[in-house]
Amino acid sequence: MAKLVEGDDPTSPAGTSHKGHRERLRSRFIEAPEALPDYELLELLLAAAIPQKDTKPLAKALIKRFGSFADVITADVEDLKTVDGIKDAAAATLKVVREAAIRLARAPVLNTHVISSWDVLLDYCRTAMSTLPTEQFRLLFLDRKNTLIADEVQQTGTVDHTPLYPREVVKRALALHASAVILVHNHPSGDPKPSRADIDMTRQVKDALAGVGIAVHDHIIVGRKGHMSFKSAGLL
Repeated sequence: MAKLVEGDDPTSPAGTSHKGHRERLRSRFIEAPEALPDYELLELLLAAAIPQKDTKPLAKALIKRFGSFADVITADVEDLKTVDGIKDAAAATLKVVREAAIRLARAPVLNTHVISSWDVLLDYCRTAMSTLPTEQFRLLFLDRKNTLIADEVQQTGTVDHTPLYPREVVKRALALHASAVILVHNHPSGDPKPSRADIDMTRQVKDALAGVGIAVHDHIIVGRKGHMSFKSAGLL
């Protein structure tokens, strides 16, 4: 027979105290969600995945391990599970939040004239990529009216390098009947300044796409410290 641990039974004194704390936390969130510190927001999220457990210590452990709410939800699943108490259900719950944030930010960009909605596009790119622990290369494909027709992650790399193959970019752009492409990648270091390799790779992709009549509108690098546009910097 399984042994009950204090707090497992919601009718026990410990369970009643825990339930009351969670209800008060929910009420505070409903009244002023922006007032909750990162660990309390995590505590509420984790409560959905681990309802029978006091999740405050676990939330604080995640903040200590990763640094902030944003860092926790963008961490890799396997890294999350290195924190004692985080299993598949809790990790999935955290990743659902990240995916929801990305889709909310992407919704105003889809099927719109990207060039005239540039600030919205930048907000989306920062939401999707600026806090990622490793480099990711995203390609935004546009039609003749500069409407976004596809948004795809092309490559995921290491903390400081992501390979991008011009031939694969050309192949995908032709398959989508794209007229232009915007390149986007992140710098986990936080500094969006392009490296020599970034500049050389951009030139190679631009030349390859130009050979089939497809333009590169821009290459955007995002990081915690901001973003950088190759076009604005005169690098395209």
